[in-house]
Amino acid sequence: MIKKLKKFTIQLIAGANFASVILLLLIGYSDRLNPTDHPLLSTAGMSFPAFLLINLAFLFFWLLFKWRMAWIPILGFILAYVPISIYMPLNVTREVPDGAIKLLSYNVCAYGGNYKYDNGFEVVRDYLFDQQADIVCLQEDTDTWRRCVFKDYEKRFEYNDTMVIANNKVSHNALGIHTRYPIIRRERIDYDSEANGSGAWWLKVGNDTLIVINNHFESCHLNRKDRSQYRQILRGEMSGDSARSESKMLLVKLAEANAKRASQIRRVRNYAQEHSQFPVIVCGDFNDNPISYSRHTMGEVLTDCYVATGRGIGLSYNQKAFALRIDHIFCNEKLEPYRCEIDSKMDASDHFPLLCWLKIRPKH
Repeated sequence: MIKKLKKFTIQLIAGANFASVILLLLIGYSDRLNPTDHPLLSTAGMSFPAFLLINLAFLFFWLLFKWRMAWIPILGFILAYVPISIYMPLNVTREVPDGAIKLLSYNVCAYGGNYKYDNGFEVVRDYLFDQQADIVCLQEDTDTWRRCVFKDYEKRFEYNDTMVIANNKVSHNALGIHTRYPIIRRERIDYDSEANGSGAWWLKVGNDTLIVINNHFESCHLNRKDRSQYRQILRGEMSGDSARSESKMLLVKLAEANAKRASQIRRVRNYAQEHSQFPVIVCGDFNDNPISYSRHTMGEVLTDCYVATGRGIGLSYNQKAFALRIDHIFCNEKLEPYRCEIDSKMDASDHFPLLCWLKIRPKH
């Protein structure tokens, strides 16, 4: 009787492990789903790390109690290699070659200091100066057009420009670029959004023309109350009915944002393809995680610099319970990326800066 019960228990746990592997794969490859057609399913990628941990727990369980069954979670990790390598790449760091361009992308949260610094602009400015980047792309760079701080940036960057992408009742938002390379031209990449936008700057880099597309894509529109309630759900501080109701509301908001963001992503991707005769960089606040339609769609035609050269999970949004990599840098085949990384020591915004070195490939 005990032997039969033990066998039944093993079979039950094995079945649960198989189910978790199937869900891991479905969620890992859910980034192929167009949010316009499958809005709710498009949010599944956010749960990918949870199913990674569940499969890892099964692996430890089998190794401790019945090691021959460990093949189930191992198979799951093998089949999910692609989304795992996207979510948590483990590249060998290569030496940055001479002549590489240092790019820094940073959502500065309107220089608000992340509620930690009263002099938020000065903290960010000094950090940018210390980094000595060749190109700095800022999102929510609203201070530059509100208080005219170009005089400060001009101390380190010879060429500075800010593009206001929203100035209405909904939002005040702007994209900024600060660089040592001459700005030849700029243009707004048009798409529908009340508070977000994308801009392309054409830079003269030696004998080359480099296009840098700075973006602030559709946010998830979660207010402070939404975020607080989400944290309560995670901590189990909300009753079952309330938790289900709030979870549904949060999913609907995320799904709606995903659907809006999808067309924005495609518009910028098309722009990059239309100008593929030039070296092209696409960077900024995507407001979407690594297992998402946004990242996958851009990554179909461009190289995800963090996936190609980064190490680890690389959390770029630093708010509790919302720790995700939502800031990204992409480049086309005319550029070679090196050492893309998140600087988690810089805490003057609700985002961490994203840095990458890129070398323009020689013309053949």
